[in-house]
Amino acid sequence: MPDQHEGQVPQELRDLPAPRPVAERTPVHHGMVWDLVRDTIDFAPGVRFDREYVWHTGAVAVIAVDDADRVLMIRQYRHPVGHELWEIPAGLLDLDGEAPHLAAARELAEETGTEPLSLSTLVDLRPSPGGNDEVIRVYLADGVRASEQEYERTHEEAEIVTRWVPLAEAVTAVLEGRITNGTTVSALLALQAARTTGTALRPADAPFMARPGRG
Repeated sequence: MPDQHEGQVPQELRDLPAPRPVAERTPVHHGMVWDLVRDTIDFAPGVRFDREYVWHTGAVAVIAVDDADRVLMIRQYRHPVGHELWEIPAGLLDLDGEAPHLAAARELAEETGTEPLSLSTLVDLRPSPGGNDEVIRVYLADGVRASEQEYERTHEEAEIVTRWVPLAEAVTAVLEGRITNGTTVSALLALQAARTTGTALRPADAPFMARPGRG
């Protein structure tokens, strides 16, 4: 059934900011990378409740494609899930004042030793909006070149393995449940969908996702 009344102009399919007043915000835990907060929300007249959620820095990721239609992937150990996961390069927005697309280029260089020839915005994600305010933007890099700067990899990044994988093979791996990183799954399927539909991608410096609760 249609989701609008007869004669009503249908609205564009779009997520809209609609912040509710926060009567009180209490830090529950200050973490190494992100924090846990508790908000008391005045949701509607006579309706008030508390929610605890992760206050995240935000992140960016890059899916790089070469002339042979291969995507650049990395294998990285992820301790919370106890797996080495095949992923696309990604990292936190943890440098004050750094534009997201520049952060994405930096992360690509740090993790793979390459830099993008060009960037466009592929897809925006809120991975777990029920308990986390994290936002992730995935960029498409049309080709890469060797980075002029060398980076030292430490901690989980010390054993990163890189591989160029045919896009079709990577998409099949998603659908067969062989790769499961959420950002990577979204990026691969979004790229495939963009090609199928012919949808034009946004520029790299397109407005970034708003987080109204940050005011």
